[in-house]
Amino acid sequence: MGLFDGLTQQLSGQVVSAIASQIGANEGTTQTAIQTALPLLFSALSKNAASPEGAASLAGALDNDHDGSILSMLGDFIPNATQGPGAGILRHLLGDKTPLAQQGISQATGLNSGQVGQLLITLAPIIMGYLGKQKQQGGLDASALSNILTGEAPAAQSQAPGGLGMLANLLDMDNDGSPVDDVLGMLGRFIK
Repeated sequence: MGLFDGLTQQLSGQVVSAIASQIGANEGTTQTAIQTALPLLFSALSKNAASPEGAASLAGALDNDHDGSILSMLGDFIPNATQGPGAGILRHLLGDKTPLAQQGISQATGLNSGQVGQLLITLAPIIMGYLGKQKQQGGLDASALSNILTGEAPAAQSQAPGGLGMLANLLDMDNDGSPVDDVLGMLGRFIK
């Protein structure tokens, strides 16, 4: 099973229920929002890890701060996610595009921007914890981690609900080095 599929399995069932309760949304909408956010965040990770420097930075962050222990504490983490490292991870992954990501996912799912913000802050440390655990278990170095992320990004994008998979294929149309603004800038048009 690939990294993205394993991550998708991790974010199901009781975890979705807990996140839905935390952000004040129903489980179906929360599940759709997770399915919308995961490919975007996975693609951002892949893009950041595409260069040797970015891959080394990600590997270092996983080794130092994201060993996977969060996965065994989700019941405690999710209700307190806003106090966790999620906002910092999002700043690193999405930079100044974070509000745009919130807006796009909000338009796609019907959640308000605040709910989407909470969702992203909750998901980011879980994703990093999952990657950290896989890195340790697989003995992956920075290069191997980068190769796996880059290799799986297209499959992750294709699993986005509705027309969002097509959006992910239009990465970085303005050649600014970030696919996020291009994907999200068109989000509303494809969803409506």
